[in-house]
Amino acid sequence: MAKKILTIVCALLCSVCLIAQPNEGLGRQRGPGWLKDAVFYQIYPSSYMDSDGNGIGDIPGITSKLDYIRDLGVTAIWLNPVYVSGWTDGGYDVIDFYRVDPRFGTNTDMVELTRKAHKRGIKVCLDLVAGHTSDQNEWFLQSKSGKDLRYSDYYIWTDEISEEDKEQIRLRYQQENPAASTIGRFVEANAPRAKYYQKNYYESQPALNYGYAHPDPNHPWEQPVDAPGPRATRQELKNIMTFWFDKGIDGFRVDLASSLIKNDEPDKAETSKLWHEMREWRDANYPECVLIAEWFNPQQSIPAGFDIDFFRAGGPRRPGNAGPKVNLTDESTPDSPAYFDLTGKGSIRTFVENYEKAFRATKDLGYISFPTGNHDNPRISVGNRTDAAQLKVAMTMFLTLPGIPLIYYGDEIGMKYLPGIAPKEGSRDRAGTRTPMQWDGTPTAGFSTAALEDLYFPVDTENGRISVAAQAEDPNSLLNYVKNLLQLRREYPALGNLGDWQYIGNPDQPYPMIYKRFLDGETFVVAINPSGKAVSATLPDIGTSAQIIAKTGEGSFSHTRKGDKISLKGCSAVIFRINP
Repeated sequence: MAKKILTIVCALLCSVCLIAQPNEGLGRQRGPGWLKDAVFYQIYPSSYMDSDGNGIGDIPGITSKLDYIRDLGVTAIWLNPVYVSGWTDGGYDVIDFYRVDPRFGTNTDMVELTRKAHKRGIKVCLDLVAGHTSDQNEWFLQSKSGKDLRYSDYYIWTDEISEEDKEQIRLRYQQENPAASTIGRFVEANAPRAKYYQKNYYESQPALNYGYAHPDPNHPWEQPVDAPGPRATRQELKNIMTFWFDKGIDGFRVDLASSLIKNDEPDKAETSKLWHEMREWRDANYPECVLIAEWFNPQQSIPAGFDIDFFRAGGPRRPGNAGPKVNLTDESTPDSPAYFDLTGKGSIRTFVENYEKAFRATKDLGYISFPTGNHDNPRISVGNRTDAAQLKVAMTMFLTLPGIPLIYYGDEIGMKYLPGIAPKEGSRDRAGTRTPMQWDGTPTAGFSTAALEDLYFPVDTENGRISVAAQAEDPNSLLNYVKNLLQLRREYPALGNLGDWQYIGNPDQPYPMIYKRFLDGETFVVAINPSGKAVSATLPDIGTSAQIIAKTGEGSFSHTRKGDKISLKGCSAVIFRINP
């Protein structure tokens, strides 16, 4: 009898397992489980912490600051390229994908960083420069030397280009520094392989050959995506990821992920197939590792297989968070005022429409991320917007949206964009957003023991005010405000990565910005007023009362017969917990 009962129990357990398996598969559609609580932090390695006193940041320096990163509330870091590089584009011209550049340390240093980060509950992601290499890369050096070698078709070569392309080459060589010009698609190499190669950005960055979505029969050099060269390049991409995944790396942010396959506009169908293949391979071999797209079109990238894509306020075809104004929530026209300036003349409709579309289209498949900034654009602290009160208001939005928060290093203390810095390593005007992390008020900001003139880029701590040391001791600092917002995300799931979102303000009345976060019967309302004047809005019934759980500036909620009224003083943001 006991044996019979045991048989029945085993059968029931097997049935439960069979039923549970599809649900587990559905859960994996959103990527690794750790993403549901993830907070990312982007580090530009040359600028974070210098451990050896040469004025340039390095991997051991990052390792020494892991406790700070953990205490901030961060669970994952993404490093800009750390591979051996020719340094014509800030590390994005890769000579060797399998070795750390000596300026940063060694592969062993990277493994040690990962090991110690994991002990603190922090994941480590690298930057995968998938679309091109350096012209000093051994693959390219071999490719240019002949047609029948291993790497010959890793790149795009032709002996004939159009007159328009030839004119672009001539225009590039009219520039003061042609090698640092992005004009045109082709470079005249006159190599044994062919006369021209296609570049992606600078001349030093030859495009890798993933093939053409629609090869032109009149262009024999346009290989189809399933040709041997493109297939070999695709396999190399897996080899790179395998190498670093096996060393403990937790994922990759993929540079220019939408641009690998040429002539794939507008639907990116072949590019999507490529990343779908990569996702299937990842799921089968490294299911806990993450793929992050620099695509700026979550509606395309996440169904294609990415776990995360960055959001652009103005939509996928407009640069987001770009230009000296930093129009955080609207890029509808080049001259539109910045929403987060005190003038209160910005617009919000474009942001609301685009965010709604991106969020609804992807919330069951992956995550969108609206970063506070990045290495290519001016920081949120720029021009006349450097006051901590203003920055707190902006950070309230960034850190209470659904999806995965991403803080650009130094934004948590209000590091300023520094205009007019001499360019270095292809930085152009991006130098001002790549300055050293400001740890304290010393002349070199605690970043390095090198002489001030030997720092990678200059610093400006405003006599120590904009530094970790000063703000850590000030309960009202931007740093501690950011820590508090991240703590709220952990404490209240409705404010976290999986919480739902609804814009409940009037998009045609831009100030205040008001949206709702809710999950499992818990509701919060976030109200934001970056303008310098008091504003208010009356909304349909939200709840009987509200409790303020976080604020900067002053605001109030009142339940009236005409509706619920939210009032905010100038330069204020409030998070309300709503009672039903």
